[in-house]
Amino acid sequence: MTEAMRDSGGDSQAGAGARQAAATTEDPCSDMLQRILRARVYDVAVESPLDPAPNLSRRLGNTVLLKREDLQPVFSFKLRGAYNKMAGLTPAELERGVIAASAGNHAQGVALSAQTLGCRAVIVMPVTTPEMKVRAVAARGAEVVLHGDTYDAACAEAWRLAEERGLTFIHPFDDPEVIAGQGTIALEILRQCSSPPDAIYVAVGGGGLIAGIATYVKSLWPQVEVIGVEPEDADAMTRSLAQGERVMLEQVGLFADGVAVRQVGERTFALARRHVDAMVTVNTDAICAAIKDVFEDTRSILEPAGALAVAGMKADVARRGLKGRTLVAVACGANMNFDRLRFVAERTEISEDREAMLAVEIPEQPGSLRQFCNLLGSRNLTEFSYRLADPGRAHIFVGVQTSGSSDEQNLIHDVQGAGFPCLDLSNDELAKLHLRHMVGGRMPSSAGEAAGHGRELLYRFEFPERPGALMRFLTSLHPDWNISMFHYRNHGADVGRIVVGVQVPPAEMPAWQTFLDGLGYSYVDETGNPAYRLFLGELAGGVEVG
Repeated sequence: MTEAMRDSGGDSQAGAGARQAAATTEDPCSDMLQRILRARVYDVAVESPLDPAPNLSRRLGNTVLLKREDLQPVFSFKLRGAYNKMAGLTPAELERGVIAASAGNHAQGVALSAQTLGCRAVIVMPVTTPEMKVRAVAARGAEVVLHGDTYDAACAEAWRLAEERGLTFIHPFDDPEVIAGQGTIALEILRQCSSPPDAIYVAVGGGGLIAGIATYVKSLWPQVEVIGVEPEDADAMTRSLAQGERVMLEQVGLFADGVAVRQVGERTFALARRHVDAMVTVNTDAICAAIKDVFEDTRSILEPAGALAVAGMKADVARRGLKGRTLVAVACGANMNFDRLRFVAERTEISEDREAMLAVEIPEQPGSLRQFCNLLGSRNLTEFSYRLADPGRAHIFVGVQTSGSSDEQNLIHDVQGAGFPCLDLSNDELAKLHLRHMVGGRMPSSAGEAAGHGRELLYRFEFPERPGALMRFLTSLHPDWNISMFHYRNHGADVGRIVVGVQVPPAEMPAWQTFLDGLGYSYVDETGNPAYRLFLGELAGGVEVG
Protein backbone atom coordinates (compact mmCIF):
# COMPACT_ATOMS: atom_id res chain seq x y z
CA MET A 1 0.00 0.00 0.00
CA THR A 2 2.88 2.39 0.81
CA GLU A 3 4.36 1.91 -2.69
CA ALA A 4 1.05 2.76 -4.33
CA MET A 5 0.57 5.85 -2.16
CA ARG A 6 4.14 7.03 -2.80
CA ASP A 7 3.76 6.62 -6.56
CA SER A 8 0.70 8.84 -6.62
CA GLY A 9 2.08 11.41 -4.21
CA GLY A 10 3.69 13.58 -6.89
CA ASP A 11 0.37 14.43 -8.57
CA SER A 12 -1.17 17.77 -7.83
CA GLN A 13 -4.56 17.68 -6.07
CA ALA A 14 -6.21 19.59 -8.91
CA GLY A 15 -4.77 17.32 -11.61
CA ALA A 16 -5.72 14.13 -9.78
CA GLY A 17 -9.22 15.46 -9.13
CA ALA A 18 -9.74 16.35 -12.79
CA ARG A 19 -8.56 12.94 -13.95
CA GLN A 20 -10.79 11.24 -11.38
CA ALA A 21 -13.83 13.24 -12.48
CA ALA A 22 -13.20 12.39 -16.12
CA ALA A 23 -12.73 8.71 -15.36
CA THR A 24 -15.90 8.62 -13.27
CA THR A 25 -17.87 10.14 -16.16
CA GLU A 26 -16.65 7.38 -18.44
CA ASP A 27 -17.07 4.58 -15.94
CA PRO A 28 -19.03 4.91 -12.68
CA CYS A 29 -16.90 2.15 -11.11
CA SER A 30 -13.50 3.53 -12.08
CA ASP A 31 -13.06 5.08 -8.64
CA MET A 32 -13.83 1.83 -6.83
CA LEU A 33 -10.52 1.76 -4.94
CA GLN A 34 -11.30 5.15 -3.41
CA ARG A 35 -14.85 4.05 -2.64
CA ILE A 36 -13.52 0.99 -0.79
CA LEU A 37 -11.04 3.05 1.22
CA ARG A 38 -13.83 5.48 2.19
CA ALA A 39 -16.42 2.78 2.91
CA ARG A 40 -18.34 3.01 6.18
CA VAL A 41 -18.91 -0.51 7.44
CA TYR A 42 -17.59 -0.72 10.98
CA ASP A 43 -20.63 0.84 12.65
CA VAL A 44 -22.23 -2.59 12.17
CA ALA A 45 -19.50 -4.96 10.90
CA VAL A 46 -16.48 -6.36 12.70
CA GLU A 47 -13.04 -6.98 11.26
CA SER A 48 -13.40 -10.72 10.85
CA PRO A 49 -10.39 -12.91 11.65
CA LEU A 50 -8.23 -14.66 9.09
CA ASP A 51 -7.96 -18.08 10.71
CA PRO A 52 -5.64 -20.95 9.77
CA ALA A 53 -7.26 -24.24 8.78
CA PRO A 54 -4.68 -26.82 9.94
CA ASN A 55 -6.56 -29.95 8.87
CA LEU A 56 -7.27 -28.62 5.38
CA SER A 57 -3.71 -27.35 5.10
CA ARG A 58 -2.26 -30.78 5.87
CA ARG A 59 -4.60 -32.57 3.47
CA LEU A 60 -4.02 -30.16 0.59
CA GLY A 61 -0.31 -29.54 1.08
CA ASN A 62 -0.86 -25.76 1.16
CA THR A 63 -1.33 -23.12 3.84
CA VAL A 64 -5.08 -22.56 3.96
CA LEU A 65 -6.53 -19.46 5.63
CA LEU A 66 -10.25 -18.83 6.18
CA LYS A 67 -11.60 -15.28 6.14
CA ARG A 68 -14.34 -15.71 8.73
CA GLU A 69 -17.21 -13.57 7.48
CA ASP A 70 -19.52 -16.14 9.06
CA LEU A 71 -18.68 -14.42 12.38
CA GLN A 72 -20.36 -11.14 11.45
CA PRO A 73 -23.38 -10.06 13.55
CA VAL A 74 -25.78 -11.40 10.87
CA PHE A 75 -23.48 -14.39 10.12
CA SER A 76 -22.73 -13.07 6.62
CA PHE A 77 -20.65 -10.46 4.79
CA LYS A 78 -23.78 -8.86 3.33
CA LEU A 79 -24.19 -6.21 6.02
CA ARG A 80 -20.98 -4.49 4.83
CA GLY A 81 -22.38 -3.47 1.45
CA ALA A 82 -25.89 -2.80 2.73
CA TYR A 83 -24.72 -0.47 5.48
CA ASN A 84 -22.21 1.36 3.28
CA LYS A 85 -24.98 2.11 0.78
CA MET A 86 -27.51 3.16 3.40
CA ALA A 87 -25.06 5.28 5.41
CA GLY A 88 -24.64 7.45 2.30
CA LEU A 89 -28.36 8.16 1.87
CA THR A 90 -29.68 11.66 2.52
CA PRO A 91 -31.72 12.38 5.67
CA ALA A 92 -34.82 12.66 3.46
CA GLU A 93 -34.18 9.24 1.89
CA LEU A 94 -33.66 7.68 5.30
CA GLU A 95 -36.86 9.30 6.51
CA ARG A 96 -38.84 7.70 3.66
CA GLY A 97 -37.24 4.29 4.24
CA VAL A 98 -35.57 1.56 2.21
CA ILE A 99 -36.62 -1.66 0.51
CA ALA A 100 -34.76 -4.76 -0.62
CA ALA A 101 -35.44 -8.16 -2.17
CA SER A 102 -33.62 -11.12 -0.64
CA ALA A 103 -34.04 -14.70 0.48
CA GLY A 104 -31.85 -14.24 3.53
CA ASN A 105 -28.43 -12.69 4.08
CA HIS A 106 -28.89 -9.38 2.24
CA ALA A 107 -32.26 -9.05 3.95
CA GLN A 108 -30.68 -9.37 7.38
CA GLY A 109 -27.92 -6.92 6.44
CA VAL A 110 -30.44 -4.30 5.32
CA ALA A 111 -32.63 -4.90 8.38
CA LEU A 112 -29.69 -4.47 10.81
CA SER A 113 -28.46 -1.40 8.94
CA ALA A 114 -31.92 0.18 9.05
CA GLN A 115 -32.17 -0.59 12.76
CA THR A 116 -28.78 1.08 13.36
CA LEU A 117 -29.63 4.13 11.23
CA GLY A 118 -33.14 4.46 12.63
CA CYS A 119 -34.99 4.13 9.32
CA ARG A 120 -37.85 1.95 8.11
CA ALA A 121 -37.04 -1.17 6.07
CA VAL A 122 -39.27 -3.34 3.91
CA ILE A 123 -37.91 -6.71 2.79
CA VAL A 124 -39.58 -8.69 0.00
CA MET A 125 -38.79 -12.41 0.29
CA PRO A 126 -39.93 -15.38 -1.83
CA VAL A 127 -42.63 -17.45 -0.18
CA THR A 128 -40.18 -20.38 -0.33
CA THR A 129 -37.84 -18.65 2.15
CA PRO A 130 -37.23 -20.81 5.25
CA GLU A 131 -39.11 -19.62 8.32
CA MET A 132 -35.87 -19.20 10.25
CA LYS A 133 -34.70 -16.47 7.86
CA VAL A 134 -38.08 -14.73 7.83
CA ARG A 135 -38.11 -14.59 11.64
CA ALA A 136 -34.51 -13.31 11.75
CA VAL A 137 -35.38 -10.38 9.48
CA ALA A 138 -38.61 -9.54 11.29
CA ALA A 139 -36.80 -9.66 14.65
CA ARG A 140 -34.68 -6.70 13.53
CA GLY A 141 -37.77 -4.57 13.00
CA ALA A 142 -38.16 -4.88 9.22
CA GLU A 143 -41.51 -5.33 7.52
CA VAL A 144 -41.46 -8.67 5.66
CA VAL A 145 -43.48 -9.09 2.47
CA LEU A 146 -43.65 -12.63 1.08
CA HIS A 147 -44.12 -12.67 -2.68
CA GLY A 148 -43.43 -15.15 -5.51
CA ASP A 149 -41.59 -18.45 -5.70
CA THR A 150 -38.23 -17.01 -6.79
CA TYR A 151 -35.87 -14.12 -6.14
CA ASP A 152 -36.76 -12.64 -9.53
CA ALA A 153 -40.44 -12.46 -8.61
CA ALA A 154 -39.63 -10.96 -5.21
CA CYS A 155 -37.28 -8.42 -6.79
CA ALA A 156 -39.93 -7.28 -9.29
CA GLU A 157 -42.38 -6.77 -6.43
CA ALA A 158 -39.76 -4.84 -4.44
CA TRP A 159 -39.21 -2.43 -7.33
CA ARG A 160 -42.97 -1.95 -7.64
CA LEU A 161 -43.34 -1.21 -3.94
CA ALA A 162 -40.33 1.12 -4.02
CA GLU A 163 -42.03 3.28 -6.61
CA GLU A 164 -45.43 3.05 -4.94
CA ARG A 165 -44.18 3.98 -1.45
CA GLY A 166 -41.25 6.23 -2.36
CA LEU A 167 -38.69 3.87 -0.83
CA THR A 168 -35.01 3.62 -1.79
CA PHE A 169 -34.13 0.23 -3.31
CA ILE A 170 -30.98 -1.33 -1.84
CA HIS A 171 -29.58 -3.62 -4.51
CA PRO A 172 -27.95 -6.81 -3.20
CA PHE A 173 -24.92 -6.58 -5.49
CA ASP A 174 -25.03 -4.25 -8.51
CA ASP A 175 -24.43 -0.90 -6.80
CA PRO A 176 -21.06 0.90 -6.46
CA GLU A 177 -21.45 1.51 -2.72
CA VAL A 178 -22.56 -2.07 -2.07
CA ILE A 179 -19.55 -3.36 -4.04
CA ALA A 180 -17.26 -1.01 -2.12
CA GLY A 181 -18.60 -2.22 1.21
CA GLN A 182 -17.85 -5.81 0.29
CA GLY A 183 -14.40 -4.75 -0.92
CA THR A 184 -13.38 -3.89 2.64
CA ILE A 185 -12.92 -7.64 3.13
CA ALA A 186 -9.91 -7.50 0.78
CA LEU A 187 -8.51 -4.53 2.67
CA GLU A 188 -8.58 -6.62 5.83
CA ILE A 189 -7.12 -9.75 4.20
CA LEU A 190 -4.06 -7.93 2.87
CA ARG A 191 -3.53 -6.21 6.20
CA GLN A 192 -3.87 -9.50 8.12
CA CYS A 193 -1.45 -11.47 5.91
CA SER A 194 2.23 -11.14 6.77
CA SER A 195 2.89 -11.36 3.02
CA PRO A 196 0.49 -11.38 0.06
CA PRO A 197 -1.27 -14.74 -0.41
CA ASP A 198 -0.94 -16.62 -3.68
CA ALA A 199 -4.69 -16.82 -4.31
CA ILE A 200 -8.00 -15.70 -2.84
CA TYR A 201 -11.12 -17.78 -3.53
CA VAL A 202 -14.50 -16.05 -3.48
CA ALA A 203 -18.08 -17.29 -3.82
CA VAL A 204 -19.97 -15.68 -6.71
CA GLY A 205 -23.68 -15.02 -7.00
CA GLY A 206 -24.52 -11.61 -8.45
CA GLY A 207 -20.84 -10.68 -8.27
CA GLY A 208 -20.75 -7.91 -5.66
CA LEU A 209 -18.37 -9.72 -3.31
CA ILE A 210 -15.80 -10.74 -5.91
CA ALA A 211 -16.01 -7.38 -7.71
CA GLY A 212 -15.09 -5.51 -4.54
CA ILE A 213 -12.39 -7.94 -3.44
CA ALA A 214 -10.77 -8.28 -6.87
CA THR A 215 -10.71 -4.54 -7.51
CA TYR A 216 -8.92 -3.80 -4.26
CA VAL A 217 -6.49 -6.74 -4.48
CA LYS A 218 -5.47 -6.05 -8.08
CA SER A 219 -4.94 -2.36 -7.32
CA LEU A 220 -2.36 -3.18 -4.64
CA TRP A 221 -1.02 -6.68 -5.34
CA PRO A 222 -1.78 -7.62 -8.97
CA GLN A 223 0.22 -10.85 -8.64
CA VAL A 224 -2.36 -12.27 -6.19
CA GLU A 225 -4.84 -14.48 -8.04
CA VAL A 226 -8.53 -13.81 -7.41
CA ILE A 227 -10.61 -16.86 -8.31
CA GLY A 228 -14.40 -17.02 -8.31
CA VAL A 229 -16.38 -20.12 -7.39
CA GLU A 230 -19.92 -21.02 -8.49
CA PRO A 231 -22.16 -24.09 -8.28
CA GLU A 232 -22.32 -26.04 -11.53
CA ASP A 233 -26.06 -25.38 -11.69
CA ALA A 234 -25.79 -21.62 -11.00
CA ASP A 235 -22.78 -20.56 -13.07
CA ALA A 236 -23.92 -17.23 -14.51
CA MET A 237 -20.56 -15.47 -14.04
CA THR A 238 -18.56 -18.39 -15.45
CA ARG A 239 -20.65 -18.42 -18.62
CA SER A 240 -20.72 -14.64 -18.88
CA LEU A 241 -16.94 -14.29 -18.68
CA ALA A 242 -16.48 -17.11 -21.20
CA GLN A 243 -18.86 -15.46 -23.70
CA GLY A 244 -17.77 -11.86 -23.07
CA GLU A 245 -21.27 -10.70 -22.19
CA ARG A 246 -23.79 -11.19 -19.41
CA VAL A 247 -25.71 -14.45 -19.79
CA MET A 248 -29.20 -15.06 -18.42
CA LEU A 249 -29.62 -18.60 -17.07
CA GLU A 250 -32.95 -20.27 -17.75
CA GLN A 251 -32.96 -21.74 -14.26
CA VAL A 252 -30.61 -22.05 -11.30
CA GLY A 253 -30.02 -24.70 -8.66
CA LEU A 254 -31.18 -23.65 -5.22
CA PHE A 255 -29.02 -25.76 -2.91
CA ALA A 256 -26.57 -22.86 -2.49
CA ASP A 257 -29.45 -20.38 -2.32
CA GLY A 258 -27.20 -17.48 -1.35
CA VAL A 259 -25.69 -17.48 -4.87
CA ALA A 260 -28.74 -18.62 -6.85
CA VAL A 261 -28.71 -15.72 -9.33
CA ARG A 262 -29.80 -16.05 -12.96
CA GLN A 263 -27.83 -13.03 -14.20
CA VAL A 264 -24.87 -11.16 -12.72
CA GLY A 265 -24.89 -7.37 -12.43
CA GLU A 266 -23.70 -4.94 -15.09
CA ARG A 267 -21.15 -3.25 -12.82
CA THR A 268 -20.02 -6.48 -11.18
CA PHE A 269 -19.53 -8.13 -14.57
CA ALA A 270 -17.46 -5.20 -15.84
CA LEU A 271 -15.20 -5.34 -12.77
CA ALA A 272 -14.92 -9.13 -12.90
CA ARG A 273 -13.85 -9.02 -16.57
CA ARG A 274 -11.12 -6.59 -15.60
CA HIS A 275 -9.83 -8.14 -12.39
CA VAL A 276 -10.87 -11.80 -11.88
CA ASP A 277 -8.25 -14.37 -12.92
CA ALA A 278 -10.38 -17.50 -13.22
CA MET A 279 -13.65 -19.20 -12.33
CA VAL A 280 -14.17 -22.66 -10.82
CA THR A 281 -17.47 -24.57 -10.67
CA VAL A 282 -18.27 -27.31 -8.16
CA ASN A 283 -21.16 -29.70 -7.60
CA THR A 284 -23.44 -30.15 -4.60
CA ASP A 285 -21.41 -33.01 -3.15
CA ALA A 286 -18.23 -30.91 -3.19
CA ILE A 287 -20.04 -28.10 -1.34
CA CYS A 288 -21.26 -30.56 1.29
CA ALA A 289 -17.73 -31.88 1.76
CA ALA A 290 -16.45 -28.31 2.18
CA ILE A 291 -19.01 -27.67 4.93
CA LYS A 292 -17.60 -30.66 6.79
CA ASP A 293 -14.00 -29.53 6.17
CA VAL A 294 -14.64 -26.14 7.75
CA PHE A 295 -16.51 -27.73 10.65
CA GLU A 296 -13.55 -30.01 11.40
CA ASP A 297 -11.19 -27.00 11.54
CA THR A 298 -13.43 -24.41 13.23
CA ARG A 299 -16.46 -26.27 14.71
CA SER A 300 -18.61 -23.79 12.77
CA ILE A 301 -21.22 -24.87 10.24
CA LEU A 302 -21.28 -22.80 7.05
CA GLU A 303 -24.28 -22.53 4.77
CA PRO A 304 -23.77 -23.97 1.25
CA ALA A 305 -22.94 -20.59 -0.32
CA GLY A 306 -20.64 -19.83 2.63
CA ALA A 307 -18.59 -22.97 1.95
CA LEU A 308 -18.45 -22.45 -1.81
CA ALA A 309 -15.02 -20.79 -1.81
CA VAL A 310 -13.51 -23.71 0.15
CA ALA A 311 -15.00 -26.22 -2.29
CA GLY A 312 -13.58 -24.25 -5.23
CA MET A 313 -10.18 -23.98 -3.59
CA LYS A 314 -10.02 -27.77 -3.15
CA ALA A 315 -11.05 -28.33 -6.77
CA ASP A 316 -8.47 -25.83 -8.04
CA VAL A 317 -5.69 -27.37 -5.94
CA ALA A 318 -6.51 -30.79 -7.40
CA ARG A 319 -6.81 -29.49 -10.96
CA ARG A 320 -3.56 -27.52 -10.98
CA GLY A 321 -1.59 -29.64 -8.51
CA LEU A 322 -0.85 -26.65 -6.27
CA LYS A 323 1.65 -27.25 -3.45
CA GLY A 324 3.28 -25.00 -0.86
CA ARG A 325 1.05 -22.02 -1.64
CA THR A 326 -0.80 -19.67 0.71
CA LEU A 327 -4.48 -19.81 -0.16
CA VAL A 328 -7.30 -17.73 1.30
CA ALA A 329 -10.96 -18.82 1.10
CA VAL A 330 -13.69 -16.38 2.11
CA ALA A 331 -16.14 -18.22 4.40
CA CYS A 332 -18.93 -15.81 3.57
CA GLY A 333 -21.99 -17.05 5.46
CA ALA A 334 -23.35 -19.39 8.12
CA ASN A 335 -27.13 -19.04 7.92
CA MET A 336 -27.65 -22.79 7.63
CA ASN A 337 -31.09 -24.38 7.95
CA PHE A 338 -30.79 -27.07 10.61
CA ASP A 339 -32.94 -29.58 8.71
CA ARG A 340 -30.56 -29.37 5.76
CA LEU A 341 -27.75 -30.95 7.77
CA ARG A 342 -29.13 -34.44 7.18
CA PHE A 343 -28.73 -34.01 3.43
CA VAL A 344 -25.26 -32.48 3.81
CA ALA A 345 -24.05 -35.37 5.94
CA GLU A 346 -25.29 -37.96 3.45
CA ARG A 347 -23.62 -36.34 0.46
CA THR A 348 -20.29 -35.50 2.11
CA GLU A 349 -18.91 -39.03 2.34
CA ILE A 350 -19.54 -39.79 -1.33
CA SER A 351 -17.92 -36.54 -2.49
CA GLU A 352 -14.73 -37.30 -0.56
CA ASP A 353 -14.61 -40.91 -1.83
CA ARG A 354 -15.32 -42.04 1.74
CA GLU A 355 -18.50 -43.90 0.83
CA ALA A 356 -19.20 -46.24 -2.07
CA MET A 357 -22.74 -47.09 -3.12
CA LEU A 358 -22.96 -50.41 -4.94
CA ALA A 359 -25.63 -52.62 -6.50
CA VAL A 360 -24.65 -56.28 -6.28
CA GLU A 361 -26.37 -59.36 -7.64
CA ILE A 362 -25.96 -62.64 -5.73
CA PRO A 363 -27.39 -66.09 -6.39
CA GLU A 364 -30.27 -67.05 -4.11
CA GLN A 365 -28.57 -70.05 -2.54
CA PRO A 366 -27.22 -70.97 0.90
CA GLY A 367 -24.00 -69.19 1.85
CA SER A 368 -23.97 -66.56 -0.91
CA LEU A 369 -25.01 -63.67 1.37
CA ARG A 370 -22.39 -64.68 3.96
CA GLN A 371 -19.76 -64.89 1.21
CA PHE A 372 -20.61 -61.38 0.03
CA CYS A 373 -20.48 -59.97 3.57
CA ASN A 374 -17.04 -61.51 4.06
CA LEU A 375 -15.81 -59.53 1.04
CA LEU A 376 -16.72 -56.29 2.81
CA GLY A 377 -14.18 -57.12 5.50
CA SER A 378 -13.98 -54.67 8.40
CA ARG A 379 -15.46 -51.76 6.44
CA ASN A 380 -18.41 -49.98 8.09
CA LEU A 381 -21.77 -50.14 6.32
CA THR A 382 -23.92 -47.05 5.85
CA GLU A 383 -26.75 -48.72 3.91
CA PHE A 384 -27.83 -52.27 3.23
CA SER A 385 -31.01 -53.23 1.35
CA TYR A 386 -31.73 -56.74 0.16
CA ARG A 387 -34.25 -57.44 -2.63
CA LEU A 388 -35.29 -60.85 -3.94
CA ALA A 389 -35.42 -60.45 -7.70
CA ASP A 390 -36.69 -63.93 -8.60
CA PRO A 391 -36.31 -67.48 -7.23
CA GLY A 392 -32.73 -67.66 -8.49
CA ARG A 393 -31.28 -64.21 -7.76
CA ALA A 394 -31.25 -61.43 -5.19
CA HIS A 395 -30.11 -57.81 -5.42
CA ILE A 396 -28.27 -55.92 -2.69
CA PHE A 397 -28.07 -52.13 -2.42
CA VAL A 398 -25.15 -51.35 -0.11
CA GLY A 399 -23.36 -48.25 1.15
CA VAL A 400 -19.82 -48.91 2.39
CA GLN A 401 -17.37 -46.53 4.05
CA THR A 402 -14.06 -46.51 2.16
CA SER A 403 -10.70 -44.82 2.64
CA GLY A 404 -10.56 -43.36 -0.87
CA SER A 405 -11.15 -44.10 -4.54
CA SER A 406 -8.48 -46.83 -4.67
CA ASP A 407 -10.11 -48.63 -1.73
CA GLU A 408 -13.47 -48.41 -3.52
CA GLN A 409 -12.03 -49.82 -6.73
CA ASN A 410 -10.35 -52.65 -4.81
CA LEU A 411 -13.66 -53.55 -3.20
CA ILE A 412 -15.45 -53.60 -6.57
CA HIS A 413 -12.67 -55.76 -8.00
CA ASP A 414 -12.97 -58.21 -5.09
CA VAL A 415 -16.76 -58.43 -5.42
CA GLN A 416 -16.62 -59.00 -9.16
CA GLY A 417 -13.75 -61.46 -8.75
CA ALA A 418 -15.92 -63.56 -6.44
CA GLY A 419 -18.45 -63.93 -9.25
CA PHE A 420 -20.93 -61.29 -8.05
CA PRO A 421 -21.94 -58.77 -10.78
CA CYS A 422 -21.49 -55.27 -9.31
CA LEU A 423 -22.61 -51.79 -10.40
CA ASP A 424 -21.05 -48.62 -8.92
CA LEU A 425 -23.87 -46.16 -8.06
CA SER A 426 -21.74 -43.59 -6.22
CA ASN A 427 -22.38 -40.93 -8.89
CA ASP A 428 -25.99 -41.85 -9.65
CA GLU A 429 -28.33 -39.02 -8.59
CA LEU A 430 -31.43 -41.24 -8.51
CA ALA A 431 -29.70 -43.69 -6.20
CA LYS A 432 -28.33 -40.98 -3.88
CA LEU A 433 -31.53 -38.95 -3.67
CA HIS A 434 -34.25 -41.59 -3.65
CA LEU A 435 -33.46 -45.29 -4.03
CA ARG A 436 -31.46 -45.52 -0.82
CA HIS A 437 -34.63 -44.49 1.07
CA MET A 438 -37.19 -46.55 -0.83
CA VAL A 439 -38.58 -50.00 -0.14
CA GLY A 440 -41.05 -52.17 -2.03
CA GLY A 441 -41.35 -54.87 -4.59
CA ARG A 442 -41.14 -55.05 -8.33
CA MET A 443 -44.06 -55.20 -10.70
CA PRO A 444 -44.45 -57.81 -13.47
CA SER A 445 -44.07 -56.15 -16.87
CA SER A 446 -47.41 -57.54 -17.98
CA ALA A 447 -49.35 -55.90 -15.14
CA GLY A 448 -49.54 -52.46 -16.71
CA GLU A 449 -50.55 -53.65 -20.15
CA ALA A 450 -53.14 -56.08 -18.73
CA ALA A 451 -54.85 -53.20 -16.92
CA GLY A 452 -54.62 -50.94 -19.97
CA HIS A 453 -52.26 -48.50 -18.25
CA GLY A 454 -49.17 -48.99 -20.41
CA ARG A 455 -45.58 -49.66 -19.39
CA GLU A 456 -44.04 -47.95 -16.38
CA LEU A 457 -42.01 -44.76 -16.92
CA LEU A 458 -39.82 -43.25 -14.20
CA TYR A 459 -39.16 -39.50 -13.88
CA ARG A 460 -37.38 -37.28 -11.38
CA PHE A 461 -38.85 -33.81 -10.77
CA GLU A 462 -37.73 -30.70 -8.90
CA PHE A 463 -40.23 -28.05 -7.84
CA PRO A 464 -40.33 -25.01 -5.52
CA GLU A 465 -40.69 -26.18 -1.92
CA ARG A 466 -43.85 -24.32 -0.97
CA PRO A 467 -47.36 -25.23 0.21
CA GLY A 468 -49.46 -26.57 -2.65
CA ALA A 469 -46.65 -27.24 -5.11
CA LEU A 470 -46.75 -31.00 -4.65
CA MET A 471 -50.55 -31.09 -4.97
CA ARG A 472 -50.34 -28.98 -8.11
CA PHE A 473 -48.17 -31.65 -9.64
CA LEU A 474 -50.45 -34.51 -8.64
CA THR A 475 -53.65 -32.81 -9.79
CA SER A 476 -52.07 -31.97 -13.15
CA LEU A 477 -51.72 -35.64 -14.03
CA HIS A 478 -54.28 -37.01 -16.51
CA PRO A 479 -56.74 -39.39 -14.78
CA ASP A 480 -55.84 -42.12 -17.33
CA TRP A 481 -52.21 -42.11 -16.14
CA ASN A 482 -51.75 -44.51 -13.27
CA ILE A 483 -49.11 -43.65 -10.63
CA SER A 484 -47.25 -46.90 -9.93
CA MET A 485 -44.48 -45.50 -7.69
CA PHE A 486 -43.92 -42.28 -5.78
CA HIS A 487 -41.19 -40.99 -3.48
CA TYR A 488 -40.76 -37.54 -2.01
CA ARG A 489 -38.27 -36.42 0.61
CA ASN A 490 -37.84 -33.01 2.22
CA HIS A 491 -34.13 -32.16 1.98
CA GLY A 492 -34.39 -28.92 3.94
CA ALA A 493 -33.82 -26.87 0.80
CA ASP A 494 -35.89 -24.41 -1.24
CA VAL A 495 -36.52 -27.07 -3.86
CA GLY A 496 -38.48 -30.30 -3.41
CA ARG A 497 -37.50 -33.52 -5.15
CA ILE A 498 -39.79 -36.37 -6.12
CA VAL A 499 -39.47 -39.52 -8.18
CA VAL A 500 -42.61 -40.83 -9.89
CA GLY A 501 -43.40 -44.07 -11.65
CA VAL A 502 -46.31 -43.55 -14.03
CA GLN A 503 -48.03 -45.83 -16.54
CA VAL A 504 -48.93 -44.04 -19.75
CA PRO A 505 -50.76 -45.84 -22.59
CA PRO A 506 -48.84 -45.64 -25.89
CA ALA A 507 -51.57 -43.49 -27.46
CA GLU A 508 -51.18 -40.98 -24.63
CA MET A 509 -47.43 -40.43 -25.01
CA PRO A 510 -47.79 -37.14 -26.96
CA ALA A 511 -50.09 -35.85 -24.22
CA TRP A 512 -47.55 -36.95 -21.60
CA GLN A 513 -44.81 -34.95 -23.33
CA THR A 514 -47.11 -31.93 -23.54
CA PHE A 515 -47.73 -32.28 -19.80
CA LEU A 516 -43.98 -32.36 -19.09
CA ASP A 517 -43.28 -29.33 -21.27
CA GLY A 518 -46.08 -27.29 -19.71
CA LEU A 519 -45.49 -28.18 -16.08
CA GLY A 520 -42.67 -25.68 -15.57
CA TYR A 521 -40.65 -28.01 -13.31
CA SER A 522 -37.20 -29.42 -14.01
CA TYR A 523 -37.37 -33.13 -14.82
CA VAL A 524 -35.14 -36.07 -15.79
CA ASP A 525 -36.28 -39.27 -17.52
CA GLU A 526 -34.89 -42.12 -15.39
CA THR A 527 -36.72 -44.99 -17.11
CA GLY A 528 -33.45 -46.44 -18.35
CA ASN A 529 -31.56 -45.91 -15.09
CA PRO A 530 -29.78 -49.17 -14.19
CA ALA A 531 -30.36 -48.73 -10.44
CA TYR A 532 -34.11 -48.40 -11.03
CA ARG A 533 -34.14 -51.46 -13.30
CA LEU A 534 -32.33 -53.50 -10.66
CA PHE A 535 -34.38 -52.67 -7.59
CA LEU A 536 -37.76 -51.31 -8.62
CA GLY A 537 -38.29 -51.81 -12.34
CA GLU A 538 -40.71 -54.17 -13.99
CA LEU A 539 -39.81 -57.86 -14.01
CA ALA A 540 -39.17 -58.95 -17.57
CA GLY A 541 -36.77 -61.85 -17.48
CA GLY A 542 -34.00 -60.32 -15.37
CA VAL A 543 -31.60 -57.42 -15.41
CA GLU A 544 -27.88 -57.69 -15.86
CA VAL A 545 -25.60 -55.98 -13.35
CA GLY A 546 -22.15 -54.73 -14.28
